Amino acid sequence: MDESKHLSDFCTGNYLSKSDAEVFSSIKDEYNRQRDNIELIASENYVSTAVLEAAGSMLTNKYAEGYPGRRYYGGCEYVDDVERIAIKRAKEIFKCDHVNVQAHAGSQANMAAYFALIEPGARVMAMDLKHGGHLTHGSKVNFSGRMYEIIPYGVRPEDCRIDYDALAKTARETKPALIVGGATAYPRIIDFVKFKEIADEVGARLMIDTAHIAGLIAGGVHPSPVPYADVVTGTTHKTLRGPRGGFILSTEEYQKAVDRQIFPGIQGGPLMHIIAAKAVAFGEVLRPEFKTYTAQVVKNCKILADELMANGFKLVSGGTDNHLILLDLSEIHVTGKKAEEALGVAGITVNKNSIPFDPEKPTITSGVRIGTAALTTRGMREDEMRAVGSLIWKVIHNIDDEGALKKVRTETLELARTFPIFAW
Repeated sequence: MDESKHLSDFCTGNYLSKSDAEVFSSIKDEYNRQRDNIELIASENYVSTAVLEAAGSMLTNKYAEGYPGRRYYGGCEYVDDVERIAIKRAKEIFKCDHVNVQAHAGSQANMAAYFALIEPGARVMAMDLKHGGHLTHGSKVNFSGRMYEIIPYGVRPEDCRIDYDALAKTARETKPALIVGGATAYPRIIDFVKFKEIADEVGARLMIDTAHIAGLIAGGVHPSPVPYADVVTGTTHKTLRGPRGGFILSTEEYQKAVDRQIFPGIQGGPLMHIIAAKAVAFGEVLRPEFKTYTAQVVKNCKILADELMANGFKLVSGGTDNHLILLDLSEIHVTGKKAEEALGVAGITVNKNSIPFDPEKPTITSGVRIGTAALTTRGMREDEMRAVGSLIWKVIHNIDDEGALKKVRTETLELARTFPIFAW
C-alpha cells in the first residue's frame, strides 16, 4: 500500500500544501510521527480510511441544532439519515434503549449524564483520580469537583484493585445521590453487578463511564454495564477505533433528560461530520472481525504485561485484564516523567501516569500507562509484544545513555515501518 498517497489524500495535499504550507507541514510531520513511532498511549488508536473520509466530508458544512426530525435549521434531511444510522448501529452494538451520539467528547458526555441524573450540589461517589479515576470523576479543577460534593473511592493497597467492601461501607455512611463507575487507568475487569447492588442498597443512581473499555465491551471481552446502569457514557476514539467523540447510552426513563442536557443543555450544533464518522466506526464494530480484534488487544496486553514482569518490572495490580498496563517505576527510582521522555527519544510513545498512593505529584508521577489497542490495529501480535517489552526494558535500564536510546530508536523504527498505519 502506497502510504504517500494516503498522506496526500488525507492531508488534502493537492490543496492544503499550496494554500497553507505552514499548516500542511505540521500535519505532514504528525503523519510521519504516527507512522514511525510505537504508539502505546492507551487512549489512542488508528481509524480506518473510511472513518477518515467521513470525518473530512462535506457534512462539516452543515449546522443541525436539535435531533433528527426536530431540527432548528432547514436542509437537515440527509444529516438526519446519518445520525439515525449512527444511533441504530450503536443500539445494536450495546443492546440499549436509547443512544445519544452528539456529545463532542467523553467529558461532555459525562457532564450531560450528571446533569440528567442529579442536581448541582448533589453528593457523588466516584473513583479517586489518584487511583485511576478521570478528571470528570470529581477533580477539584474540573466541573465535577466544582459543582458536586465528591466522595472518592479507591483501590486496596495490597493489590491495587477496587475495594468494593469499602465502597459499599462508604456508600451506606454517606448516601450519595449518584455512584459513578469506570476509570481511565485501571487495568482490571470492573464488576458492574457489585456497583448495581451497592447503588440499589443506598438508593443511588448508577452511571458507568466506559470511555476506555467501550470497544472491549462491544467486542465481548469485557462485561457490559448496560443491564445495570441508568446511564452509560463512552468515547468512540479509544478501543472503539472511531473518531474523537463521545456518546451516551441510557434507559428509556432517562432518554429525554439525556437529550435535553446535550442540547440545549451544554452544546449547540452537533458535529455532523464526526457523527458520520461515528456511524462508520459503529458499522465496523458490527463486523465479525472486530471481535477478533478486541480479543487480540487483550491477548497482546497480557503478553506485554508478562514480558515486562519477566524483565523485572512491577505492574500495578500485578497484571491486566483489559487493554492497558500501569508500569510502577517507584522501586527503581525512575519517575514517570523521565521514563516518558526517554521512551519518546527511542520512538515509543507513552504517557506518564500516577499510580495508586503515588508519592510524586501528577506532573511527575511514579508510573507510565501503556496500552495495546493502537499496535493491535496495525497488525502486531504476540511476538511483537514481546519485542516491545524488551525495547521498553532497554530504554528504562539505559535511561541516561543517549547512545543506547538511539540504538533502540533504530529498532522501533524498523518495527513500526513493518506495520503500516493504514494496513487495515
